[in-house]
Amino acid sequence: MEQAVRAVRGQGMSSIKEVVSGWGDVARYLRGGDSGSLVPVVIPKDKRGMRWTSLIWFGVWALFSGVFLAATDHGALGGLAIFVAIISFLLSALWWWRSSIVEIEEGTVGVLTKFGAITGPGLSPGRHYLWHPWARVAYVVDVTTEIPYTAPVLSSPTHENVPLKSIEFFLRFRIVDAIRFVQTIGAGNFDLVLSNSVQDAIRQRSRQVRTEQAYDLRGSDVKDMQELLNRQLTRYGVQIMGCNIPDVQLPDQYREHLATRERVAKELVAYEKEWELTRKRRIDTLLLEIERSKKVRDAKVVEVQASLNKARKDVAQMLEERETEAQKIRYEIETRARTNLVAAQGEAKAQEQLATAYRDNRAVLGYELARRRLDVGATLAEDAPRPVIVHTDAGAGDSSALSTLLMAQLLPQLQSGGDSAPRRGARQVTQSANAVGQAAQRAAEAVQERSQG
Repeated sequence: MEQAVRAVRGQGMSSIKEVVSGWGDVARYLRGGDSGSLVPVVIPKDKRGMRWTSLIWFGVWALFSGVFLAATDHGALGGLAIFVAIISFLLSALWWWRSSIVEIEEGTVGVLTKFGAITGPGLSPGRHYLWHPWARVAYVVDVTTEIPYTAPVLSSPTHENVPLKSIEFFLRFRIVDAIRFVQTIGAGNFDLVLSNSVQDAIRQRSRQVRTEQAYDLRGSDVKDMQELLNRQLTRYGVQIMGCNIPDVQLPDQYREHLATRERVAKELVAYEKEWELTRKRRIDTLLLEIERSKKVRDAKVVEVQASLNKARKDVAQMLEERETEAQKIRYEIETRARTNLVAAQGEAKAQEQLATAYRDNRAVLGYELARRRLDVGATLAEDAPRPVIVHTDAGAGDSSALSTLLMAQLLPQLQSGGDSAPRRGARQVTQSANAVGQAAQRAAEAVQERSQG
C-alpha cells in the first residue's frame, strides 16, 4: 500500500506533513504549506532556554564582590559592584519577561508542554505568558481551516473486475481536537492513514459499480464514504467536512469500446430526433386539419346557435302574445266575476232587507192580529147573551100557570135572535185572522228559501 501511495504522489495526490520553524514563519506554513505539501501542524523553535540565568549569576557575583569591597574600605568600588549587580538583575528579569511572551495565531491552538508532557486544554489565540521556565509550546495546530485533500486512486476494479485507469477523490477535513491529533497520530502518520483509508473507500465503491456505469461516479452521492471515513478518523480528532468524486478515467481499450457505443448511441439519438421531427411534422399537419375542422364546426355551431336564438325569440314573442291574451281573458273573467259578485252581494243585501221587512211586517201583522183579537173579544163581550131575570114578586101573587107558560115561550125566541148576530161577527173575525196568519207564514217561508238559495 505504501508503494502504491508513493507511486501516485507524482499523479497529483496531496501530502500532509509537519514542519519546524520559528515563530515568525508559523502563519506562512499554516496558510501556504511547504513545497506543495499541506502543513496543518507547526513545531515552533523555542530559543528561550536558560541563558537568561547567566545574568542572575553575574549579578550574584557582583553583589558579593560589592559587599566584600565595602567591608575592606573600598566603598566606591563596592557601590559600583552593587550597582552593576542590580542592573544585571533587572536585565535578567527583562530578558525572562520578554522570552516568556507567546503569541498564538487566530484560528490555531497552541499545545502546551511542561517537562515534555502535554498539559492543559491548549492555548487559545492571542498573547500568553509562560512564566514557568520549562513550559513550552510544542505544537501550533490549525483547527479552523478546512484543508483540501486530493487522492487519485489507480487500478480500481469495477464489479466485472475491470480495472479503472484512475478515480480522483477530493475531500475537505478539519482538525477538531488538536491535542488528540498530536498525541495519537501526528501530521506525517495521518497522511499515510488518510491515503490508505481513501484508497479502501474508493475501491469499495468502485466494486459496487458496473463498468458501463463508471462515469456515473462523477458527482455521485458519497455520503456513505464520508460517514465511513469519519468513523475511521474521529479517534484522531479529525472530521471530514465534505467529499466528492470529480473525475473517473476508464481503460483505453474499454474507452474505445465505449466511444463506439457512444457513437452508435448518438446515431440512434440522431435517428430518433429525425423520426421525432417527422412525427412532429405529421402531428402538426393533423393538428392543422383538426383546427380547420374545428373552425368549420364552430361556424356551423354559430349558425345553429343563431337559428336557435331566433326560434327562441319567436317562441318567446308568441308566448308573450299568448300570455297577453290570457291576461286579457283573465281580466275579463275577473271583471265579470267581480260584477256578478257585486250583483249577488246587492241581491243578497236586498233579500236581507226584504227579509228584515218581512220580519217587521210579520211583527206588525201579529200586533194587528192581537189588536183585532182584542177588538173581537171586546165585541163578543158586548154581544154576549145576558141572563133574563124574571122577578116574580111573591107579594103580588102572580104565580099563575099562564104567566109561567108565556115566559117559557118567549125566552127561546129572545135567545135565538140575540145569539145570531154575535156568532156571525165572531166567525168573520176568526176567518180574517187566519188569512193574515197564513200570508205572514208564506212570506217568511219565501224569505227563508231565498236566503238559503
